[in-house]
Amino acid sequence: MSASGGTKAIVAALGANLAIAAAKFVAFAFSGSSSMLAEGVHSLADSGNQGLLLLGGKKAKRAATAEHPFGYGRERYIYGFLVSIVLFTIGGVFALYEGYEKIHAPHPLEDWYWPIGVLIFAVIAEGFSFRTAIKESNELRGKQTWTQFVRRAKAPELPVVLLEDFGALVGLILALGGVGMTLATGDGIWDGIGTMCIGALLVLIALVLAAETKSLLLGEAAGPEQVAKIREAVVDGEVVTGVIHMRTLHLGPEELLVAAKIAVRHDDTATQVARAIDAAEARIRAAVPIARVIYLEPDIYNEAAAAAGDEPSKTPGGH
Repeated sequence: MSASGGTKAIVAALGANLAIAAAKFVAFAFSGSSSMLAEGVHSLADSGNQGLLLLGGKKAKRAATAEHPFGYGRERYIYGFLVSIVLFTIGGVFALYEGYEKIHAPHPLEDWYWPIGVLIFAVIAEGFSFRTAIKESNELRGKQTWTQFVRRAKAPELPVVLLEDFGALVGLILALGGVGMTLATGDGIWDGIGTMCIGALLVLIALVLAAETKSLLLGEAAGPEQVAKIREAVVDGEVVTGVIHMRTLHLGPEELLVAAKIAVRHDDTATQVARAIDAAEARIRAAVPIARVIYLEPDIYNEAAAAAGDEPSKTPGGH
């Protein structure tokens, strides 16, 4: 995924949500449906979320400075986390509150054809946005399941848009159910129940997003396949005979830090080791292009180092 990865899906979702939000508020004004109000606020919150994702992507492109020598790649994680907070508070909590009020003071719908028409329009628009997000995600997902993709993706934009669009579609179905039951029974309490269900759904999605983006903010290692490629690329079998221990860290979705202690023979000269490290760095970047910051520390291979494996405290010279 490029630094602007997911931009097409974000823009598609933004356009759809702005149009849907306006339509839902109009429907609420004519019908008094709390489901419509909750869904309108949900779509408005989603629009703000897409704006946050676009802003985060722009800020992440800033060049590194002396104060931030590793750049601003994590800005995208920060704004992804803000999205989960906005979705939880403005989307989920508001819907729960509105549903609670409607259940305690139900009233019949007026001009029922407004909410029905808007909901059908919203399903079509959200379906288009969801289709765009799925298409872009499939280019990156590979053989991963959708759950694995959401959990393992290092770029937050597409998982966020996917979950938002999925939640929006399910929420629209719940809103249709609430409005439909209200029309069938003449009891406005069903509209409130539908609104409560929408709120619970949004809170659940927000919690999932918060957990995933929090993990990215804390700092995640490269995936198993990337780690294996890096280990294979480091060793040349001549000067570099093995990897004593290694650490990887995502500085951003497309920037990986690699720090490793490598094993060399005791009779290798400094020139040989320096040239081997340069060659190893080139091989790593060729194997894993996002490995942009690489630190390789040579050490004399011995049995204790080999036995210690990836635990630096037990490695000669390790801390």
